[in-house]
Amino acid sequence: MATLLDPHARGRVILVGAGPGDPGLLTVRAVEALKSADVVVHDGLVDARVLDIAPASAQRISVAKRRSRHTLPQESINALIVAHVKTGAIVVRLKGGDPFIFGRGGEEVEAVRAAGLTVEVIPGVSAALGCAAGAMLPLTHRDWSSAVSFVAGQCKGLTDQDWSGLAGKGRTLVIYMGVATAEAIADKLMADGVAPDMPVAVLERGTLPGARALRTLLADLGPMVGREGVQSPAVIVVGEVVQLADAEDKLGAWATAAEAMA
Repeated sequence: MATLLDPHARGRVILVGAGPGDPGLLTVRAVEALKSADVVVHDGLVDARVLDIAPASAQRISVAKRRSRHTLPQESINALIVAHVKTGAIVVRLKGGDPFIFGRGGEEVEAVRAAGLTVEVIPGVSAALGCAAGAMLPLTHRDWSSAVSFVAGQCKGLTDQDWSGLAGKGRTLVIYMGVATAEAIADKLMADGVAPDMPVAVLERGTLPGARALRTLLADLGPMVGREGVQSPAVIVVGEVVQLADAEDKLGAWATAAEAMA
């Protein structure tokens, strides 16, 4: 029985996790898929060096999404993928990180299956895992954290999300897409009972050139993001494990104010 990566099998989708950026973190299977591609439909955060692995003859189609502006709605992306597969093409849908962690990979699998087409998913190193590893930040640790949760900082608005119990002593919370709403995120967590002096790290451009790991306290998260000019892509890590990270301390004005009140 031929596998989906059999070069003789035509007209299929391979949903590939491109990892957090560094091409060296691609899986062997992801590289094989890229080399077989006739069409690569990719997100904006995929590194150009990853795209270069595909054959020069492969058509490259960007469906990059930016905050408050999508080049194509998800339904149109689904239709684009299906249309190319129906021509007999091998379509690699290339997504940053892992397709099934805030990548809408599940929606795309459903659309391809609904069209009666074959799809395979090749997982990738998630942004949280790759960025944390680059900062030497263990998301779990026997002495500090026995649980880790992943949330999105912009999905359907913060008010629609219930994060109760996800952050605090012995727990680690990783927030994707939270740079623009960092101050509101801090306020939400503190209102839910997380201590203002809980350690927080912002991991910017993890695994890529110019990567930064910045550490502060929860109450200073929003101001620090502004002071340091943090830009996406970045993930925010909240929890006691942050104190183990190889990161720059960026406590800033909050510490001065806290000292004055002491």
